[in-house]
Amino acid sequence: MMQSVRGIPFTIVQQLNEVNEVPRGIELIQAPKIWQDTRGEGIKIAVVDTGCDINHPDLKDRIMGGRNFTDDDQGNPEIFQDYNGHGTHVSGTIAATENNIGVVGVAPEASLLIVKVLNRHGVGQHDWIIKGIKYAIEQNVDIISMSLGGPDDNPELYRVIKQAVAKNILVVCAAGNEGDGNELTDEFAYPGRYNEVICVGAVNFDRHSSDFTSSHNEVDLVAPGEEILSTYIDGKYATLSGTSMATPHVSGALALIKVFANQYFDRQLSEPELYAQLIKRTIPLGFSPKVEGNGILYLTVPEHLAKVFDQEFADKIIRACAGGASLKI
Repeated sequence: MMQSVRGIPFTIVQQLNEVNEVPRGIELIQAPKIWQDTRGEGIKIAVVDTGCDINHPDLKDRIMGGRNFTDDDQGNPEIFQDYNGHGTHVSGTIAATENNIGVVGVAPEASLLIVKVLNRHGVGQHDWIIKGIKYAIEQNVDIISMSLGGPDDNPELYRVIKQAVAKNILVVCAAGNEGDGNELTDEFAYPGRYNEVICVGAVNFDRHSSDFTSSHNEVDLVAPGEEILSTYIDGKYATLSGTSMATPHVSGALALIKVFANQYFDRQLSEPELYAQLIKRTIPLGFSPKVEGNGILYLTVPEHLAKVFDQEFADKIIRACAGGASLKI
């Protein structure tokens, strides 16, 4: 029996012909405050999904290429157009161009490799996904973003994901939308269950855990996943909800983190080191780790902590000067 995988189910809240704004999710994770340092330039992100609207005004300049591994368009590998909407929406959250129209993504100067492994119905075979990941590895991408999942553990899929991670590629996956509101129960989906991937759950704009987000002990962090505005097929825009929408926030953030961290340390960081840099930029929300992992993505955490310690140091000096006591550091 052929094993199939679907795009993580999502809810279409609204479709729009025109918008002009920085989406709230991008603001919530503090991405605009990082853009003065980097916008993700030079980073290649493989979007393993339903394809992309390659002519969308907010995306066409970000697409470096792609390939179709599905049965759409008679299996023509050169046509990776999106007929579903899911992949286009994900792509926009990651890297929609800042062009004074439409929306802007987390990393608006990153490059997108469109790897179409889900067809127009949002369904794919494990074999398509495995081939897609191998293609992404061959193209030397930095990040693989997968807002898809299924109930079956596939050893070959697991093997190729481990190959990607071994080559220092960050693999980001959705936790799933099968949550039942009970943190004591586990709702697993693959590949999000694999320990080697970065598994992303969803919260709303009030930073409350989304009712639909799957809970289990492989969730690494959470990001905005409700009423997320992004690009959509036919040059339009749409507001969607799901862990599929949370995942690209993290994929885009990793593009910013990789550029910034590599420059800061003056070397190329490994995949585990970049994961540590990501988790360093999370804040616990008080939910079970099975729901939120390490917490919500918040890119300016290090800057906030530095200010706290700077203020503590300044307070020590003021107290020492006022009391005439010696300052001990």
